[in-house]
Parts: sequence; structure tokens; C-alpha cells
Amino acid sequence: MSLEPVTFTLNGSPRAAFASPGQNLLDFLRRGVGDLSPKYGCGQGTCGACTVTIDGVPHLACLVLAVAVQGRAVGTAAGLAKGAELDPLQVAFMERFAAQCGYCTPGMLVSARALLDRNPRPSREEVIEAISGNVCRCTGYEPIIDAILDVAEGRVRA
Repeated sequence: MSLEPVTFTLNGSPRAAFASPGQNLLDFLRRGVGDLSPKYGCGQGTCGACTVTIDGVPHLACLVLAVAVQGRAVGTAAGLAKGAELDPLQVAFMERFAAQCGYCTPGMLVSARALLDRNPRPSREEVIEAISGNVCRCTGYEPIIDAILDVAEGRVRA
């Protein structure tokens, strides 16, 4: 079994690591690169816990081959904060108690950040659509939606 080199950008920093043939991006990020923020949930693309962005577009890391990110930019929840300064979404999630068990939170944050980056003032319906691929079993979604809307409407600053 030969390993393939993968050179990419992770949360703004250049990275290089070796991927096994058929290795998915989730496993590659967690085991090969050490970014533990994308979570393993279902492993079949239905829960959204492993959501990352590739070139700014949300993707389910469990369904993407690691070699597919060669030369591309990958974003995870670990890259949202800038040093000690939290992203406004992270602040809003705390203020709204939008993270209970926290397992879905990284995927929710990544999906929400991708939405706000392409549409800074989404409607409630657009927020619901943007997070529709992320399953949360704790919050009932309302605190998550409210947190995203708080950021969109400028009520939260980091």
C-alpha cells in the first residue's frame, strides 16, 4: 500500500501529509493532521458532524477522499477563532446556549460561517436551509438559528 502526498491549506496555513488510498478527509484531518474539530458521527454523510469547507463550500469530510483536497483550502471549526479572539458565531453560540452536548457544534459552526461568508444577512429560512444537513439531538435547533441570526443582524461582536 503506497501513501500519497497531499499538500493543501488548512485554516489558512500550508500543510502537507500522506494519505492512504481510499482514506476519507475526516480520518485524514483527525489522524493524519491532528485537527480534531471535525467529528465522526454517522460515517455515511447524514449527520453533518464532520462538516468542513473546501474552497469555502461546505462538504461532509466523511464522504470526500483526502487526496481530493490536493492544492485546495480546507476550513474547520478549529480555524474560526483568530488566536484568543473568538469568531462572532462562537460567541453567539455561547450566549444563546446553542451548544449543549457540543458534538454537532463544529459542523454547525462551519455551515453557519460558510453561509454568512456568502450571504451576510440571510433570512431565517436561509439559515434553516444552510444547517439542514447538520443533525442536533440536544437543542431543538432554535438556539442555533437564533445565534446565527444574532450574528447576521450585528447583535454579537467577538
